[in-house]
Amino acid sequence: MTPKEAIELGRKKGAKMVDFKFIDLPGIWQHFSIPAAELKEDTFEEGVGFDGSSIRGFQKIQESDMLLIPDPNSAFMDPACSIPTLSLICNVIDPITRQAYSRDARYVAQKAEAYLKSTGIADISYWGPELEFFIFNDIRYDQNQRSAYYFIDSIEGIWNSGREENPSLGFKPRWKEGYFPVPPSDKLQDIRSEIVLALIEAGVDVEVHHHEVATGGQGEIDMRFKTLTRMGDQVMIYKHTIKNIAVKHNMVANFMPKPLFQDNGSGMHVHQSLWKNEKNIFYDPKGYALIGQAGMHYIGGLLKHASALCGLIAPTTNSYKRLVPGYEAPVNLAYSQRNRSACVRIPVYSKSPNAKRIEFRTPDPACNPYLCFAALLMAGLDGIQNKIDPGKPWDVDLYDLEPEELEKIKTTPGSLEESLNALEEDHEFLLRGDVFTLDLIETWIDYKRRVEVDGVRLRPHPYEFYLYHDI
Repeated sequence: MTPKEAIELGRKKGAKMVDFKFIDLPGIWQHFSIPAAELKEDTFEEGVGFDGSSIRGFQKIQESDMLLIPDPNSAFMDPACSIPTLSLICNVIDPITRQAYSRDARYVAQKAEAYLKSTGIADISYWGPELEFFIFNDIRYDQNQRSAYYFIDSIEGIWNSGREENPSLGFKPRWKEGYFPVPPSDKLQDIRSEIVLALIEAGVDVEVHHHEVATGGQGEIDMRFKTLTRMGDQVMIYKHTIKNIAVKHNMVANFMPKPLFQDNGSGMHVHQSLWKNEKNIFYDPKGYALIGQAGMHYIGGLLKHASALCGLIAPTTNSYKRLVPGYEAPVNLAYSQRNRSACVRIPVYSKSPNAKRIEFRTPDPACNPYLCFAALLMAGLDGIQNKIDPGKPWDVDLYDLEPEELEKIKTTPGSLEESLNALEEDHEFLLRGDVFTLDLIETWIDYKRRVEVDGVRLRPHPYEFYLYHDI
C-alpha cells in the first residue's frame, strides 16, 4: 500500500482521526492522534516528532527528540475507537541522522527478515503464534509500604460454584477442564466471536477461537500465519483488540503468563517455518515427522540457545510461575512429534509439505513479539549454519519419566534472573547481521534486572506472612 492508498483507505472508511502507534522496548504500544485532514503523503517520509525520553527503554532526556515514520502497509481502521480512526504502525528514527533506531523492536524484526535473505538459507519465514489469555470480570491489585494483594474474579471461576448469584446457575469449568466445553459453561463464546469479527475487519486473518484449559475465562484465538514483521504487527493488533472489546463488556483481558495459582497459565506457542523459492525447506518425506535436515538443525539451534532465549521470550518474573512442571508447561528442552510435554513439538495433523512446521512452546504473551520472533529466527539460523544436532526425539510423556531418565533432559531456567544471566552469557548469535545490537541487549537486561527482578525481590510477599508471621 502506498501513502496515497493509506490516506484513501481512511477517506473511504470515514476516518476522522489518524492514530500513530509504536512499541516501547518491553512490548507495550504507545500512541498519539492527529485529525485525519492533517495526514499528508509527505508525513510518511518526513515523520512525526515525539519525546523519546518518556518511553521505556528509549532515550535520555538530553537526546529526547525522535521521529515516527508511519508504515502505509500497516494501515487499518482501529476496532477500539468509537470515532472512526485510521491507525498506522510506525518505525522510530533519529531526527538528526535519519537512521533507524536500534532500540525499535519493529526495526529489529525487519533486520531479522533481511538477514535471513542474506544467508541464502531461505527467502522468507512464516510465523503462527497461538496467544492464550484470560477475560476476567474483575481484577484488583495494590502494593505499598505496608500491604500487598491481588484479587481476581470471574463468573466462570469454579471458585464461585457456591456463591449466591440470584440465581446461581452453575456451569463453571472445573480446574483444568476448560478445554472445550460448550455454552453455557463457556460463557465467553459471543465475546470471542465479536473479537474475531473485529480482528478480521482490521485485516487480521483468523482461523479459530475456543475456550482454553483453565477455569475463569481462559481463551485462545488463532491467527493465520504471516511473515515475521507482519505477524509482530498482528500480535499487537490482537492484544489491543481483545483488551478493548473486553472493556466494552465491562470485563478485563489479561495476558499474564500465570494469573491463577494451580491452574494452567497462558502461553504463546509459536509455529515457524522457512521457505526458499516457494518451497518449505523444513519438509522431507523421509525425515522424522517429515522434518528434514534443515528443520532438525533449526530445532538444534532453538534447544541450544533456549536458556538465553527465555530472557526475551519469557521475559517477566511471572513467566516462571508458568514454566514449572505440570500444567502442560513446556519446561523440558526436547523435541518430539505430537508431544505437548516437549518444548518443541512437530505437528502431524497434515502430511502436506506446505503444512510442515515446528512449534516452540516456551514463549508467553507477555513478550515483545518483534524481539521474540527475531530471536527465535536467529537461534534457528545458528542451528542451520552450525549444523547443531538436536539429539534424539522424546516420544514419551516427559512428565512421567523416571528421575534417572529425566536427568538426561535439560530444562528451562527457573527464574527471570537465571534467564537474563543466560542471555548475558549467550547472545553472539543475536548480533549477526546487526539484527540485535549490544546496546539493545544491555539496555534490555539492565531494565529487566532493575525494574522487574529487583522490584519483585525487594518487596515482601503476602505468602511470606502465611509462612512466617508466627515465627
